Amino acid sequence: MSVASKIAPGANDTVLAARNVAKSYGSVHALKGVNFDIRRGKVTTLFGENGAGKSTLMKILSGVVTPTSGSIVLDGEEVTFSSSTDARDRGISIIHQELSLAPNLSVRDNIFMGREIKNASGVDFAEEARQTRQLMEDLNEDIDPMTPVEELRLGQQQIVEIARALSVDSRILIMDEPTSALSATEVEVLFKVIRDLTSRGVSIVYISHHLEEALQITDYAVVLRDGSMTAKAEAKDIDLEWIVRNMVGENFDLGSPPTGYEFGDVALSIKDLSVPDPGGSGFSLVDHLSLDIRAGEIVCIYGLMGAGRTELLECVAGRLRSTGGQVLLEGKDVSRLTIAQRIEQGLALVPEDRQRDGLVQTMTVGSNLSLASIRSFVKGMLLSSQRERGLIDQSIRNVHIKTSGGGAAIGSLSGGNQQKVVIGKMLATNPKVVLLDEPSRGIDIGAKAEVFKLLAERATQGIAVLYSTSEVSECLSIAHRIIVMRRGRISAQFGSDVTKEQIMAASGEAVIEA
Repeated sequence: MSVASKIAPGANDTVLAARNVAKSYGSVHALKGVNFDIRRGKVTTLFGENGAGKSTLMKILSGVVTPTSGSIVLDGEEVTFSSSTDARDRGISIIHQELSLAPNLSVRDNIFMGREIKNASGVDFAEEARQTRQLMEDLNEDIDPMTPVEELRLGQQQIVEIARALSVDSRILIMDEPTSALSATEVEVLFKVIRDLTSRGVSIVYISHHLEEALQITDYAVVLRDGSMTAKAEAKDIDLEWIVRNMVGENFDLGSPPTGYEFGDVALSIKDLSVPDPGGSGFSLVDHLSLDIRAGEIVCIYGLMGAGRTELLECVAGRLRSTGGQVLLEGKDVSRLTIAQRIEQGLALVPEDRQRDGLVQTMTVGSNLSLASIRSFVKGMLLSSQRERGLIDQSIRNVHIKTSGGGAAIGSLSGGNQQKVVIGKMLATNPKVVLLDEPSRGIDIGAKAEVFKLLAERATQGIAVLYSTSEVSECLSIAHRIIVMRRGRISAQFGSDVTKEQIMAASGEAVIEA
């Protein structure tokens, strides 16, 4: 495949490079002779759809996996990494897309796990805590070093992952989806940290599906597609259209609200709902909120991190308790029902963190798909394997999952296809209302379009869809109605003709002029 290149060849500032690197897993060719350069003190952004080979390339460069062929060149000399520890000892660190924290350990212990600071009497916990506080301060996060990671929200856990990588003092830092769970303010702080690092000569590789966001920080852009490099350029020579065209072969949007049918009766009614802060602050994360959604209607909830979006959806689904109000499903009060009982009644949630809350990593694709509806295959003490296989095969077709079959390991799928498994699992319960919390988190633009198309199709069949997002572009896609939340309350409601600036203003977010 020819490469559209706008970068002058022969640059002598390359510190780490892949030369004709290929990686195969059996008959699957994840990488096909890729050449990739990381430049000193620059941000090189790697774009590509899920399954394009981005993470595989980064794992090779950081010593996690070994290439099938090709070579790795560090400071002009060919090297072989025996492990990620070997690569780290040579100054190369990686922040993986999926968090690798120990939830039962403190923030301090996670940051220094495996490389504890020692003194004459053993581990110097006081010095570790001091350095942890400094890292949190640098990242503008007020997190106590002794807080167990499991008590942190997802965005804060992402900050801890970033802090752990920064603590190694690497000269090459690979960031695989570092902002997928961060608020706009946290992203801004991270970008300042990145610029500070590059000013000191640190090289950054940045991978993100937030294309417009990535354009703000990149110096060089490289696009992978189906394991091959399709384009590379300097940041000054590219725009969003260039990225999308080279990623997927065409420029397309995330769709538009489905039309040609009428909404049904109210499917979900949220009445005066309040959700307390589990941290015991006394404040309500959702404050006396009321909202009705009709059958066939697609409603989007937009808000900054901390606006109460996630807490609202999790309370409606039964995962969080409320201090007041009701949740009515087709007029029936389900407020006191368990999560399983609400699913049986037709209320399903696709959670924000698919790895922690949506999938069982030790199960196959098929077992994950049938998990939420397993009761429908049981008669007495027997499980009807034939009926279960039928549902699995149908779900794979219905939500267009790219997999070798129901017996494949869930970890063998790309992030976008794993998200489809979570959505397919909930749709298999035949819901009347489906709730989705950040349904496109960590998936590429092509997979996003497929997910939103899938939701639009289900809405035309009479399912009520309520999804939350922190990306304005996703509000302006398939939603018939947009709800803006701010500090636990609804601050504005709009139709599909709203502008990006109106949504951001209603959320309290500053609108940055181009």
